[in-house]
Amino acid sequence: MIDKALAALRDGKFILLYDFDDREGETDFAIRSDAVTPRHIVQMRKDGGGLICTAVHPVAAQRLGLPFASDALRAIAVAEREGDIPYDRKNHSSFSLWVNHRDTFTGITDRDRALTVNAIAEQVKRSLNGGNVSFHETFRTPGHMALLRGADGLLDVRKGQTELSIAMADMAEITPSVTICEMLDDESGYALSKADAKLYARKHGLVFVEGPEVMDRWMKGKHSA
Repeated sequence: MIDKALAALRDGKFILLYDFDDREGETDFAIRSDAVTPRHIVQMRKDGGGLICTAVHPVAAQRLGLPFASDALRAIAVAEREGDIPYDRKNHSSFSLWVNHRDTFTGITDRDRALTVNAIAEQVKRSLNGGNVSFHETFRTPGHMALLRGADGLLDVRKGQTELSIAMADMAEITPSVTICEMLDDESGYALSKADAKLYARKHGLVFVEGPEVMDRWMKGKHSA
């Protein structure tokens, strides 16, 4: 299934990415950010219902000057403290800045968010290819697109949806900027069950892939390098 998932990512299609039974136990929509259209935003907000975020590779985040929100807010009492996250006591969250592209109006519309996401991918691509970047001239904050900064070392350090999606982009050899959104259950108020997420995948012809599959391929790739 991992090969089908990587192929779908390359083709600019959604995949459904489940993390781990003993972590968040959530399924996310995931799609390469440079392929996102307004219709993709519609599908995520209607069929996913969680927070639409864009995950970026840690090297790109560093070159673009994107901090972890927890570090940027350290002086404020509301900043998270070590051990605050119940599903990941050893690490802080991957949240960075919330941005809008400077050409957006409100920033929240489907077209505005797609514009912002596409531009984030372009800045990530430039930063990793040694090109000129203009992140602070291209975006303003606060905004409506949450940026997630992958942990240094990715899955060697943290095993969240951020790291899983960026690791998959890395293995698929595409720009490592992936837009994700949790799938929620309208009835229970909790995360959509794995079984229901799989049903959705089958109904919509999407690839469903789980964290252990991603981890297995990631580790095999490291040992064969």
